[in-house]
Amino acid sequence: MNTLEGMLSSVSRSARAGARLLAYSHATVDFYQGAVAALVPFLVLERGYDYAAAAGVVLAGSLSSSIVQPLFGVLGDRWTMRWLIPVAIVLSGAGIAAISVSESVWVTALLAGLSGVGVAAYHPAGANRSRRISGDDHVVMSWFSLGGTIGFAVAPLFVAATVGVWGLEATPLLLVPALTGLAAVALIGPVTGSAERTGKASRAGHAGRDDWGSFSMMTVAIVCRSVVFVGLGSFLVLFVHAHAGLGETAAATSLFVFYLGGAFGTAVGGHLARRWARVTILRWSYALAVPVLAGLLFVPGPAVFVFIALTSLVLYVPFSLHVTLGQDYLPRRMGTANGVTLGLAVSAGGLASPVIGALADDVGLQGALLPLLVLPALACLVLVRVREPVSATVAAEAKSSSPADRPSPAP
Repeated sequence: MNTLEGMLSSVSRSARAGARLLAYSHATVDFYQGAVAALVPFLVLERGYDYAAAAGVVLAGSLSSSIVQPLFGVLGDRWTMRWLIPVAIVLSGAGIAAISVSESVWVTALLAGLSGVGVAAYHPAGANRSRRISGDDHVVMSWFSLGGTIGFAVAPLFVAATVGVWGLEATPLLLVPALTGLAAVALIGPVTGSAERTGKASRAGHAGRDDWGSFSMMTVAIVCRSVVFVGLGSFLVLFVHAHAGLGETAAATSLFVFYLGGAFGTAVGGHLARRWARVTILRWSYALAVPVLAGLLFVPGPAVFVFIALTSLVLYVPFSLHVTLGQDYLPRRMGTANGVTLGLAVSAGGLASPVIGALADDVGLQGALLPLLVLPALACLVLVRVREPVSATVAAEAKSSSPADRPSPAP
């Protein structure tokens, strides 16, 4: 049986069903991260926030998430907290849904921060559960990341259909995705098959040491990607409207195209990982990000949509691969790895958003976004000497098949 066939056969029907439901719950959580960016134009136009204040709301959600997410990862390494996923879903939705209660920048930022705590609590627990279900099948594991990406993509459309029609008073309607996410988690039944056994073997039988050096280098690349992705997402609608010469409807569509391209990138990344080393895929993705990002910033008119889609695609090819690489670099601290790879994917960019916003107030959006061109190149450079880790399953199987572990022949 070849590697591809082995991967496909290792994931049972119940595991695939559970993986899809978990991916949907991830979509409902990351919907709220996308919703924060989608609400920025309404905060600017309806409440009169300047760029820096609107970016501060994005910062609040990202800062709260970045502070507590590593803590949830450490806790997940020590205890199994099955209740955490549903509680996190509720918290992530409630914060954004309550934004209508006050026009105060501080209250709005506080509520965004509350939602960020929910997002932070979900990711390490959700990624751990996803790896247990999928084993080492990168495509099935990519479904989890794909769910989050789709949640990002849908958020601008849902916000436009609610807040865009009725104003910020309609934010309570944004609680609906969280309620459906709760239902999806409740429907996940017991997972059977070798994928679940593989997940257990990965945790119990991993003989390798934690490789903090490679993990740290990859973390630098994740931070670079995060600043580019979240920085663009926070100001893309305003940038397309002001600099690409397009109307408000087309500008609003740009954010959907940005996130939709990311969904394709996530799916592509999982399939590429079945043929090539994950670190190699990361290097090429970040190298390609530089020219397509330049096209986004300089190409005028409708053609900019091509570069919006390409930019998000190459930035999202590494997304699910970051997660599995982190787990394989830190096999003894998978919760911590998940907290960093999934948390920094958004939170680091949120920390940089106020800087971009303040710079945009002084030099304009195009000038503020130009420095982002340096970051994918930096990510590619730091990954040059990063090694490809041995996956958890391969290590466990190698250990179990070693001569020392085989029974002695009968005399």
